Amino acid sequence: MPRVLAADFSHEILGRDYMVQSLLDGIPATEHLRTYPRSAWLAYYRQLGEIARRVHDVRGPAFGPIAGPAYGSWSEAVAASLEDIAADMEGIGLDASDLRKVITSAHHHHAVLDEITEPRMLTGDLWLPNTQLDHYAPEPVIIGTYDFDRTWWGDPAADWTIRMITAKSDERTAFWVTYGPLDQSEDALWRSQIYEARHPGAIRLERHRLGNREGVRASYDSMADILASMG
Repeated sequence: MPRVLAADFSHEILGRDYMVQSLLDGIPATEHLRTYPRSAWLAYYRQLGEIARRVHDVRGPAFGPIAGPAYGSWSEAVAASLEDIAADMEGIGLDASDLRKVITSAHHHHAVLDEITEPRMLTGDLWLPNTQLDHYAPEPVIIGTYDFDRTWWGDPAADWTIRMITAKSDERTAFWVTYGPLDQSEDALWRSQIYEARHPGAIRLERHRLGNREGVRASYDSMADILASMG
């Protein structure tokens, strides 16, 4: 069973992920997974599904970030998260009008968001860069995970892991074998668009911080596509 290391030293203490990686057993999956044949990647994604399921099965006391503030409804937590991202954008001179449209839609359709009534733990950033693989195993074996500074309570479908798994239909579909099926109802698909809008908003801030101007511009195109799909 992989060890889940629910701590994030990469941002708060050491500053860079590779410094964390040097203190943990194993090799980052971003480096080691590609040394296996693609047919063996199925094992990796099955393990990732098992870890995500274990995390998402943890029930929380309220919606919102683990450290607070806490919200009584999922719609309040989602809107507050989007508001924070928009305020950060505007604080550094970026146009957040597209994200403001998403916020308006979230408020207008709050009842759909509030179909989620039980807060579950979300990892925030569980994906290949934050998993360590065994050096010598004949197939990929996850032996550690880290970088949980974005952990919060909410709808598991909003987690970054789910977003990345659903981005492509390749070996990563093995994730669902151990995780279980995803809700494909009309309301669930609408919520997924709200969640999808949150990701390019956060990515826009990160790209701006890194001086990636082209990436910032691309985030506006991505958001325009999401807004168009929301109707």
